[in-house]
Amino acid sequence: MPPQLPWLEPEDLLPDPSTAWGKTSPAPGLLAAGGALDVAHLHAAYAQGTFPWFGIGQPILWWAPDPRMVLKVADFRLHRSLRKTLQRFRASAACEIRIDSAFGQVIRACSSTPRDGQNGTWIVPEMVVAYEALHAHGTAHSVETWVDGKLAGGLYCVAIGGAIFGESMFSHATDASKIALAALVCMCLRNGIELIDCQQNTAHLASLGAREMPRAEFMQHVQKQTTQPPMAWHFEPVYWNALL
Repeated sequence: MPPQLPWLEPEDLLPDPSTAWGKTSPAPGLLAAGGALDVAHLHAAYAQGTFPWFGIGQPILWWAPDPRMVLKVADFRLHRSLRKTLQRFRASAACEIRIDSAFGQVIRACSSTPRDGQNGTWIVPEMVVAYEALHAHGTAHSVETWVDGKLAGGLYCVAIGGAIFGESMFSHATDASKIALAALVCMCLRNGIELIDCQQNTAHLASLGAREMPRAEFMQHVQKQTTQPPMAWHFEPVYWNALL
């Protein structure tokens, strides 16, 4: 039998991440169910390295995986083909990176874009509303790839101080999400941010240089970085110099 899962009322605080279900449980990393998705609870959750992830018809489920997938920005893999793509992108007047200009479009595109091996999305309507509120609060951000005046791809993330928590990416054009991630990496390098949280292990993230980190080590990082000054959320073309 799996351990009993804590059920949270809307006013309850999340349990300590170290109490999340272990590797031999039916859902490793599952911490609690219930609670609320308002700005205060989401901010508190991320500040302790916890995030919500659930599907349609499920209660809110909170997760604190061990190990945690992270991308150390110094380890970002700029494959030859992506380097050429970035060079062409940088050289074109029709291409640009925008920050926070279309957060709602980005999260909705992440929600609706089909993904290999997935029948649906975890970005349910309640999550869209919650993260738009978090964006209005200044805690959630979008990094956007624009081509010919159209949104071609992007990502959104949560940021508390110097802690960056990646959430989801989408592409409507080849490599558009990778371009956005590369831009975020450049911004982090510019601002002295060492790590981007990627939450869970995927082959795609591993191919870009992400790796697993023990939860205890990740939590030490979060506790330190959330007390640091926030990153400047804007992008200038000169930032590409950090990679190119």
